[in-house]
Amino acid sequence: MNYRKILATAIFGTVLAGAAVTRAHASSLSTDVIGMFPQNIGEFAYADLKQARSLSWFPQLKQQMLPARFKQFEQFLTAAGVDPNSQVEEIAWATVGAAPAAAAQNAPANGANAAPQQNAPPLGGEQVLGVAIGSFRPETAEGYFAAQKLPVVKVRNFSLYAFGGGSGPADLFFFFLDSNTAAFGQRQQLERLIAIRAGEEQGLLSDSKMLPLINEANGSGVVWAVMNGTYAQLAMQQLAPEAGQFPQAQQLVSRLRALSLQIIAGSGVQARFQSICATPDDANTFAALLQAGLLYKRYQIGNSNPDLASLLDSTRITPAGDRLNVQLSLTDEQMLSLIRRNTFAVTM
Repeated sequence: MNYRKILATAIFGTVLAGAAVTRAHASSLSTDVIGMFPQNIGEFAYADLKQARSLSWFPQLKQQMLPARFKQFEQFLTAAGVDPNSQVEEIAWATVGAAPAAAAQNAPANGANAAPQQNAPPLGGEQVLGVAIGSFRPETAEGYFAAQKLPVVKVRNFSLYAFGGGSGPADLFFFFLDSNTAAFGQRQQLERLIAIRAGEEQGLLSDSKMLPLINEANGSGVVWAVMNGTYAQLAMQQLAPEAGQFPQAQQLVSRLRALSLQIIAGSGVQARFQSICATPDDANTFAALLQAGLLYKRYQIGNSNPDLASLLDSTRITPAGDRLNVQLSLTDEQMLSLIRRNTFAVTM
């Protein structure tokens, strides 16, 4: 990924989400839903899709960014009686397991400041677990799978519906907890979710590292996400690759402990990032390097992309203790112009 793709990921909420309009009170994800997820996750995110659909540019952004595999997954869900474009109102998802190789290769050799990867699958074997909240008709999906003779896996009292053959470790499944809650992801992670709900495994509410970050971000924006140290390192490399030309930058990135982001949109779009550095000195040094990197990027593009140039000009970088705050602002017109230029295109 490059700078544009990590920005797109932030605005879109990675895979299945998008931006959202501001309201008098920011949306908060229920503790009951947070508690369904396992410990030792790499990243956790939330989006209010019901509000996102009121944005004029959201459909265009979604079509530009959604990877082909997930477009097919959406079509599959629609055929099974689950319309993500109308029935899903909120969504939360997590990346579980090994971090992408690019981040792991750049992690500190001694692991002193790296986030723990307990019980993680082999490198590059990260999996996705998500929970969708809305209004569903489980009986419709059950009838569709029976009529089409598609793979269904029984786990306790739940029917896991397969997207694909249903036997591969990367195959996606979904199932209904009730008429208002559905879960999706790889079978291994769905079985963990079921075990957590049954009290047989400790969940995210017992994670002393990620839970405080989630609680801090929850309710701060209608779209938000948090990442552990390893994923924060990867995200920062993608967010500002120009800073990598400075000898100190890679060392500072390798010591990042976490990263959070919030997306707010209404009369415009704001993206807010907060990196948790190892020390206040790291935060101050990193802020100076990022400022220099953005100036260099601004010089590179010149007048060839005025909307991206305006975005860079509006970026605010502020250190505060051991935290580094980055804020970007766009108008709706700038957002539409960037979409027309395929600024947020993602190839996966």
